[in-house]
Amino acid sequence: MYRFNMYHRNLRALAIQCLVLSCVVLGASTTFARSPTAAEIEKVLAEAHSKFKGVKDGANADYIPALAEVDPELFGISLVTPDGRVYDVGNSDYTFSIQSISKAFIAATVIENQGTQNMMDKIGVDATGQPFNSIKAIEMIDERSVNPLVNAGAIATVSMVQGDNPEAKWATIAGSLDAFAGRKLPVMEDVYASEAATNGRNQAIAKLLAAYGRLYDDVGVSVDLYTRQCSVGVTSHDLAVMAGTLAAGGKNPVTGKQVISAENVPEVLAIMATAGLYDDSGIWLYNVGLPAKSGVGGGIVAVSPGDYGIAAFSPRVDAAGNSVRAQLAIEYIVERLGGNIFE
Repeated sequence: MYRFNMYHRNLRALAIQCLVLSCVVLGASTTFARSPTAAEIEKVLAEAHSKFKGVKDGANADYIPALAEVDPELFGISLVTPDGRVYDVGNSDYTFSIQSISKAFIAATVIENQGTQNMMDKIGVDATGQPFNSIKAIEMIDERSVNPLVNAGAIATVSMVQGDNPEAKWATIAGSLDAFAGRKLPVMEDVYASEAATNGRNQAIAKLLAAYGRLYDDVGVSVDLYTRQCSVGVTSHDLAVMAGTLAAGGKNPVTGKQVISAENVPEVLAIMATAGLYDDSGIWLYNVGLPAKSGVGGGIVAVSPGDYGIAAFSPRVDAAGNSVRAQLAIEYIVERLGGNIFE
């Protein structure tokens, strides 16, 4: 029965990858009847910011103490097109911690350096059906880590990052995030210290993965690198450039640097589509129709292949860990500008 279920789970993942690939190939020519003008984009972003800035639902994530201290009224939205046009509204220059959004971009780095099959074989690409920090999922599923966008899979992904020592591995991680953002990103030391002091659950996850042979470097090193990765500081502007890089086939639209090859972008978008918004990934895809990734720091990135990358930030998150305002804003913008990959 297990093999039967695994066959269908892998088949489903492959089908979703094929669907996203077709959307990447067709996206630029089928999403808009015409490209929206700069004035239209600015107007829609301003409308979204005004419409949802008064929403008070949700609360700051507090299991990482530093996140509870962020001003909950902050709200920024940014959009970047493949030709390098950048649009910002609200608190788009406020620096906050990237948190789980980093998982998608480090997964992209490992796929780029080690191949799509390695990601499939050593981590997996299917949704777990469990919360992002689930230990039960490791015990329930024989592959143990089955998606790089949940904590177990993300820690295992970090353990696969190339480098002869922790410093070299961190250089790879930081260099990759910098290349996607188009600038050198800082580590928020207060967030890093706060997370390092409270990451006992992630340490337990890493030790369990190691016991099953599904961690590929030292437990302590892997958890520390993952913690530091989640503590990198970004703005909504930075995140939109990062999303725009995926929308532009792996080429940073601002710097012109090819960060990952275009042929590896569909696999990254596929895992974002299936597991990017934690437990609510299916609801998000149903409502918005874009591959996306959220973080408990309040950020969300979404990708309309060939059209734009978009990011929004506001600290209040819902029960699943997704920013309430950011979800509403991006959904509104996609409805107004187009870009849903299923339309």
